[in-house]
Amino acid sequence: MLKWCLQCTNGHLMCAGCFTHVLADARLRDELATCPNCRIEISKTSASRNLAVEKAVSELPAECQYCAKEFPRNSLERHEETMCEERISSCKYSRIGCPWRGPNHEGPEHEAHCVHPHRTGADVMDALRDIDARTLEERRLYDNVFDLLSYEKITFNDLQMKPYRTDEFVHKLFYETSRFTAFNNQWVVKARINNSQRDPTQSSERDMTYQLILKTKTTYPLPLHYLILKGPFGDMKVQPRIHKFDFTEQDNESPYLPLPLPDTAECNRLLAAKAISFRYGTWQNFNINRDDSEFNPGNY
Repeated sequence: MLKWCLQCTNGHLMCAGCFTHVLADARLRDELATCPNCRIEISKTSASRNLAVEKAVSELPAECQYCAKEFPRNSLERHEETMCEERISSCKYSRIGCPWRGPNHEGPEHEAHCVHPHRTGADVMDALRDIDARTLEERRLYDNVFDLLSYEKITFNDLQMKPYRTDEFVHKLFYETSRFTAFNNQWVVKARINNSQRDPTQSSERDMTYQLILKTKTTYPLPLHYLILKGPFGDMKVQPRIHKFDFTEQDNESPYLPLPLPDTAECNRLLAAKAISFRYGTWQNFNINRDDSEFNPGNY
């Protein structure tokens, strides 16, 4: 759904998604971003919102994805979520195992004849076990988070990754932070686009991977857990995941790991910015009592 409409200094229009895509492509190519229509230079400072066009577009008709009726764009989302009789809904007995999903207006008739309320306790045990398993996983997650917050050796750093270019014949874009201190050592965070694909502008899907690098020498192993969070000075939409790596003098770079962004649009938005701000958390010898060394607080 179009919310922002921007224009270059010559008045050519583009939506916010296309605008960030143009800026991201320019960043990847190491070029100045230009308007697709008139080729004048554009940036976040030179582009401006066109409120008149935004208002006009919000009142244009758009088709509901469920009932195919037309509604003004500014009311379509509310219609699809709460009012459309054809929107997909679940049976109210889904918690005890009913798999039915269908148009909202058919829900009352289905529920009147649903067999699940009349089943015995033994028949619905599988559904209840699934609910118990999800509840246990969520509770274990929160137990792990509270253990993390109460641990003695934990640090948080508010960082900025800035764009740089490799020295290769084809200059590839990468991001890197300034050095920061954690546990009396110096570190940097480094990120790359589409796993250092030769020309990411040719791909419709974009993602970022990152690694943690130990910059000071160490005479003993450093087992470390770390994660990236949305910080107070940025608006990165990231689902935090905790990772573990044992740093040594010979093995001082963690493997590249996916930066868990929701979609390509968010990756483009970060590429369009002058710098990527985030909060980085690190701690030592943290036992999260799980078979693997990763959990995902962003899922709950």
